[in-house]
Amino acid sequence: MTRVHDLVGVGIGPFNLSLAALAEPVDDLSVAFFDAKPEFSWHSGLLIDGTTLQVPFLADLTTLVDPTSRWSFLSYLREHERLFPFYFAENFHISRREYDHYCRWVADSLPSCRFGHRVTEVRWDADDQVFHVEAEDVQTARRETAVTRNVVLGVGTEPVVPQPLRGLLGKEVFHASSYLERLESLRGAEDVTVIGSGQSGAEVVLDLLRHQEEMGWRLRWLTRSQAFAPMEYSKLGLEHFTPDYTRYFRTLPQETRDRVVPAQWQLYKASSAGTLAEIHDVLYERSIGGRFPDVTLMPNVAVTGAHQDGCGLELACHHIEQDRAFDVRTDRVVLATGYSANTPSCLHSLTDVIDWDDRGRYQVDDHYRLALSDEVTGEVYVQNAEMHSHGVGAPDLGLGAHRAAVILNSVSGRDAYALPQRNAFTTFGVE
Repeated sequence: MTRVHDLVGVGIGPFNLSLAALAEPVDDLSVAFFDAKPEFSWHSGLLIDGTTLQVPFLADLTTLVDPTSRWSFLSYLREHERLFPFYFAENFHISRREYDHYCRWVADSLPSCRFGHRVTEVRWDADDQVFHVEAEDVQTARRETAVTRNVVLGVGTEPVVPQPLRGLLGKEVFHASSYLERLESLRGAEDVTVIGSGQSGAEVVLDLLRHQEEMGWRLRWLTRSQAFAPMEYSKLGLEHFTPDYTRYFRTLPQETRDRVVPAQWQLYKASSAGTLAEIHDVLYERSIGGRFPDVTLMPNVAVTGAHQDGCGLELACHHIEQDRAFDVRTDRVVLATGYSANTPSCLHSLTDVIDWDDRGRYQVDDHYRLALSDEVTGEVYVQNAEMHSHGVGAPDLGLGAHRAAVILNSVSGRDAYALPQRNAFTTFGVE
């Protein structure tokens, strides 16, 4: 007889990996997760030396739901005989490289995680009331079908490329997500431009600054934002990344949610104050003796057009506050322009049974379930595709374990994990 899973996951990033880790000790749940990558990797192009997570190490895959889990970061340290070194290091924010290695350890240890398998289709079987998840081995092209009562999408987000630069992607123009892989292509450039002032943009600029004297390039940093502003990191400000704020945000009309999220850009799209301070420190050191670094930092700039010729790249720019147009000549462009959630192609068979909102987005309930036609009795859950419905905490690692526990409780029909009712000192709305 074909085994029927309780839950099958599409994609194995940190959020579905958290779900797999928390599901592992729940004895009566059968789960499986598929990913096309040959092994776990997390933003491999941005594992720059010296970069750290913007959240404390407690925002691992399990701790904020179950501190006793064998898959916690502290368990990882014990397994690798690093507890005392970590204790003496006194680092509340761990390096991105170590977080990636920690997640690899969990992914390699969980039999429910299957890499090298691309999910090509998710179909609803109305007769048997189950989903058929078609997966293809990326090396052999062998196909298999997983049967499940529920599906969870954890496919992550995709790099955003501004429209004026989409036709120029290649050696001279690339997204920051592939920065380390493309770093060699910057050799020989005389002028390098970074677009975007989020954390990735700041980290790329800092790394380029550190290579500048060796490579000899001019460096330019452009952003549409009004300033190179720091991420909101006050203790009460961080309470926007609690289940309490998510519950409050869920009570708002969709029109209000769509207005609120862009206004909260400093909660999730800005750079850390520490990285900005390091950039300033390098610039200050370079200015000793009356020199001025060959660096341009310019906010309030939108890139409205771009073309390539034999002399390099020309960017058509518009200064937003001055309402003035100007052109920039450069040799390379690194796009630190963020990421967005997209509907995976494997859902094409479900398009007609998903209840989309008036802007073509998922409608997601309190348990992270998609609104589906009544004929579908199974559930499709989403992770990190619900900022429009659940607020700025959707992509935050600190809420990952909590969301995974909510999904597991929903799938199991009971409180497999007890979750606290109050997490913030702030009262966000009128009861």
